[in-house]
Amino acid sequence: MNSLNAHEARDKDRSQRAHLLSIADLDRDEIEELLRVTDTFVEVGRRPIPKVPALRGRTVVMLFFEDSTRTRLSFETAAKRLSADTMSFSVSSSSLNKGESVRDTIETIEAMGIDAVVVRHKSSGVPAQIARWTSASVINAGDGWHQHPTQALLDAYTARSHLGSLEGRRIALVGDIKHSRVARSNIEIFTALGAQVTLVAPRTLLPASLSAWPVQVSQDLDAVLPTVDVCYLLRMQQERMTEALVPSLREYTATYGLTSARADRMKDGAIIMHPGPMNRGVEIASEVADRPSAVITEQVANGVAVRSAVLFTLLGAGRQQSSSAAYAANVSNELSVQTDSVLAEELAHAEEAT
Repeated sequence: MNSLNAHEARDKDRSQRAHLLSIADLDRDEIEELLRVTDTFVEVGRRPIPKVPALRGRTVVMLFFEDSTRTRLSFETAAKRLSADTMSFSVSSSSLNKGESVRDTIETIEAMGIDAVVVRHKSSGVPAQIARWTSASVINAGDGWHQHPTQALLDAYTARSHLGSLEGRRIALVGDIKHSRVARSNIEIFTALGAQVTLVAPRTLLPASLSAWPVQVSQDLDAVLPTVDVCYLLRMQQERMTEALVPSLREYTATYGLTSARADRMKDGAIIMHPGPMNRGVEIASEVADRPSAVITEQVANGVAVRSAVLFTLLGAGRQQSSSAAYAANVSNELSVQTDSVLAEELAHAEEAT
């Protein structure tokens, strides 16, 4: 095979590898399938030994060019519960500080033998570019203002666990829409699942154009709150702002913060969500964040199950069933067998120790 054909074959192999770069890459059936597989991993997380050997022998790399607590730890936990080996990349101590390019870094890591790369970067489009440079599966853990698909999946899963179907449900996204990758991904997943989305924000915190988004827009949080099933709060992303977009945080809170008085006007059964980290006293009052209707820590817990489902779907045994429901059922059966195997190994080690 000549050099050109070799490059073409490699590029073809890379293009055929499964990635998760954007919610827009998934149709409704694929979203539903991932949420059904998540059900199985929620159940796995409740077992005495919440671990299965589904990805034993696979290697997952955490490539975070931005600070992260929840997402990084969630992916690491998910990979380890699937028995995958993990590698963590630290930008501060990497050869990037010596002038190495991102592409050379990716190719160096790939040469060590990897199966998936979880990427977070401050610039939009970097995970998609990395997917063209590696034969490993690439999972977007957040890129600039663009996308955060696993956050959207865990948010949809959490909302459905409380509300049932999202068909016809009303969801308000409140806050800094302009700089939020979470908002963009959530608009796509909520509307794909049949919800009606309203953006509530000052005009300075909205994108210049909303014509491509199937949403309503309001500047009146007090009018919107009594009508919604989900109040989804977004923090002010000051690290991405290049200018003053609100007069002051105090004025922003007075108009768009979820105070106790405002939360009291929400209808029975409505839930409060936030992707974290929260700025208590700014977008949400501290006492509101601690209410039973605030499911913020539940979102974090569901993040492990969702990311387990994503890793398993991209790197697992593959989909032999034509029916999504059959696939999800097979996953549940397979993981039950694998868990029995893990338990047997643990018992054997215990007996040897005695």
